[in-house]
Amino acid sequence: MNVGVGFFSDPDGLEGLAHFLEHMLFYASEKYPLEDSYSKYIAEHGGRRNAFTASESTNFHFDVNTDGFEEALDRFAQFFIKPLISADATMREIKAVDSGNWDTLEIRPKAKGVDTRQELLKFYDKNYSANLMHLAVYSKESLDKIQSLVEDKFQEIRNSSRSFLSFPGQPCSSEHLQILVRAVPIKEGNKLRIVWPITPAIHYYKEGPCRYLGHLIGHKGEGSLFYNLKKLGWATGLFAGEGEWTLEFSFFVVVIDLTDAGHDHMQDIVGLLFKYIQLLQQSGVCKWIFDELSAVCETGFHYKDKVHPIYYVVNIASKMRMYPPKDWLVGSSMPSNFNQGIIQMVLNELSPDKVRSEVVLVQCGYFFLISSMVDRIFWESKKFGGLTDMVEPWYGTAYSIEKVTTSMIQEWMSLAPNENLHLPTPNIFIPTDLSLKDPEEKIKYPVLLRKSSYSRVWYKPNTMFSSPKAYVKIDFNCPYASNSPEAQILTSIFARLVMDYLDEYAYHAQVAGLHYYISNTDSGFEVTLVGYNHKLQILLETVVDKIAKFEVKPDRFSVIKEWVTQDYQNRKFQQPYEQSMYYCSLLLEDHTWPWMEELEVLPNIKAEDLAKFAPMMLSRAFLECYIAGNIERAEANSMIEHIEDIFFKGSNPICQPLFPSQHLTNRVVKLERGMNYFYSKEVLNPSDENSALLHYIQVHRDDFMLNVKLQLFALIAKQPTFHQLRSVEQLGYITSLQQRNDCGIHGLQFIIQSTVKGPEHIDLRIQAFLQMFETQLYKMTPDEFKSNVNALIDTKLEKHKNLWEESAFYWREIANGTLKFDRIEAEVAALRQLTQPELIDFFNQYVKVGAPQKRTLSVRVVGKGHLADYKTTKSEAAQPGEIDDIFSFRKSLPLYGSFRGGAGLVKL
Repeated sequence: MNVGVGFFSDPDGLEGLAHFLEHMLFYASEKYPLEDSYSKYIAEHGGRRNAFTASESTNFHFDVNTDGFEEALDRFAQFFIKPLISADATMREIKAVDSGNWDTLEIRPKAKGVDTRQELLKFYDKNYSANLMHLAVYSKESLDKIQSLVEDKFQEIRNSSRSFLSFPGQPCSSEHLQILVRAVPIKEGNKLRIVWPITPAIHYYKEGPCRYLGHLIGHKGEGSLFYNLKKLGWATGLFAGEGEWTLEFSFFVVVIDLTDAGHDHMQDIVGLLFKYIQLLQQSGVCKWIFDELSAVCETGFHYKDKVHPIYYVVNIASKMRMYPPKDWLVGSSMPSNFNQGIIQMVLNELSPDKVRSEVVLVQCGYFFLISSMVDRIFWESKKFGGLTDMVEPWYGTAYSIEKVTTSMIQEWMSLAPNENLHLPTPNIFIPTDLSLKDPEEKIKYPVLLRKSSYSRVWYKPNTMFSSPKAYVKIDFNCPYASNSPEAQILTSIFARLVMDYLDEYAYHAQVAGLHYYISNTDSGFEVTLVGYNHKLQILLETVVDKIAKFEVKPDRFSVIKEWVTQDYQNRKFQQPYEQSMYYCSLLLEDHTWPWMEELEVLPNIKAEDLAKFAPMMLSRAFLECYIAGNIERAEANSMIEHIEDIFFKGSNPICQPLFPSQHLTNRVVKLERGMNYFYSKEVLNPSDENSALLHYIQVHRDDFMLNVKLQLFALIAKQPTFHQLRSVEQLGYITSLQQRNDCGIHGLQFIIQSTVKGPEHIDLRIQAFLQMFETQLYKMTPDEFKSNVNALIDTKLEKHKNLWEESAFYWREIANGTLKFDRIEAEVAALRQLTQPELIDFFNQYVKVGAPQKRTLSVRVVGKGHLADYKTTKSEAAQPGEIDDIFSFRKSLPLYGSFRGGAGLVKL
């Protein structure tokens, strides 16, 4: 359900009210008055629910298993008919959302004598009218049945004939335009953002002016703006396109990630940007470029991957407010009407000045009129620390403002380097063969296509998705790639450098719908390609050739090293709950280097170190491969043979096969039964008020029956966890119960982030919750048990939506070494045999407080608000189970056996 009112409609002095109402509608209704019963019902029927508040709309959505759909729809409809918004729930939710809302929804209104709950009810009555609502429903039922259900469930929604809300005019007055804003960010890195007010492209969605201009200004191929900025060593990333927009106003945005050298050349960079815009003016609007872009978009729409229905209906309901019915499914994704005038109109808006003056420039022997206005330039850098004179009130960001005149930009253009800017060449990667290969045999699961001392290849042809796409994953298992923090860093720089070298070439493939990635792993690095299969082998061979012939270019090494350094430095700004997850992995996995050590060695790493390291890293390797989709068996064989020939064969091979002892595997610490281990750490960002707790219960090594018991318990306990610990006790806005899988070792983890209570207190509340939930579990009726089992079965039997999703599922089996490709069917069979007493016995043995088989580990990340209590506790004597040193802890405990071994474990 998309309701046509958002945070633009917040009353003055009650900022956040629209979003707060979104939260409150989940609580209860007159028909279903039990608090949290909607969320509980959705969870018990294998579903999920969520909502979001945008500038001009609020979107509510859910999915659920088929057998629970009708009642779920009825419960959902009651939000918009007769919700219950109690005073008690209102106050609890204000406290729960906190983070600024406490000030705007409680302190300030109370000081003015304003009752927030009454204002909430007024806002609902005023704006939640049927004529402002758009509903999208996806179901296996017939259209007639769906229509009947909708009419029955939603007919009582009140229609007050509320006029459609609009916000005409530009949001920025003249004094806010033509300015340069220098801001000091929290994170490391330099960013430049140039913003223009433009005509909203939604009014010309079939002409696609912003898509056309964003494609050209944001291009990364040879001759592009980014290509030249990169060549100069000034930028590591660039985005161009329509940014924030409404039906009444919009902004075109160019965002450039700057290197430190680029920061020192801001004026040159802005000058080059306007030179490129000037080039577009001089070249005119090119029909061949529009036609090429239109063809890519049309192919992308017709062969678009299926997505989960919940995302599909969210997208459609949002589009229904903006497009005519015939375009609800397409929206703006398929520009098809070439209109030179409309594109030129928006292009004319991307120039230095429109309001103040018209400037005539002499360029290339003819006159060029600049007839638009630059809105604002945002320049973010730590280097502005201490040089600003203003502070933003909500986030405390330090900034300063200065005017930027048209003459200044003209001067920057004249002084900018004379680079070879030109339009892109035709895209060679656009697929022209979209035919579907007919597999020789129908294969349900991946099969072992080939195995040698060099590689192992798993193959799964296209039998399900009827799409001209393929997926290729090649994992380079290189023992020298991760045998020290230095090696891990060098491998990371190596992977990023290869991608950096291929930027301009591979960008054409990306535009055409063929993507590739190189990333380091815990045992080397992996290459992934996904997209249209027609030109995939061309891209694969180019990537492989670049790896095989790798050389270090010192100038690019310096840029990538700077980029990697910033990435590592910014990890200290991760949310505390993210830090707790990292520490948990570091405590459990025996082959993991702490990123702090990797950051420590980074400054001393030089280009010559990588030049020596790369050939050594590749000197011993084993390739684990997975090939799936619209590729024939012979093609798959040919791909890997080609790679083997390059790396392992010839008179002077790059790689030698691994010795049996060199096959690396990450093993997991086996926690001691009956022990409650805990590790405490101060939050990395000393100004962060939040603390976080991760409470991990380690249960078992991969086993179908134990897996489903764990999964079923997590399903049953998930919503009660959220309701009790977040809604009732208000411990933290981020509250969740999740399953955890470390290399085939399964468990549960409670995660809570809080400013209200410290992690030690939260740990005790989780124990209290488990004691309380124990009673609920024992009292669960047979019908409730059966309903939850069926919900989990239905969830498991839901088919993979696309090739990427299916491939990720099978690759996890390969990467973990479990190779249980029939996992879904086997776990469904186990679920159908599971009894309620067996589930309770599982809980009693592994999960309940004091369970005989229980193994727990708590990770406590202590924020600024709870440091005093933590330091007091820290000064006391060590407690049983307290972990002082991660690595001593890892070495002191046994390890679970690994499912991964050498290639010899699998027979061809």
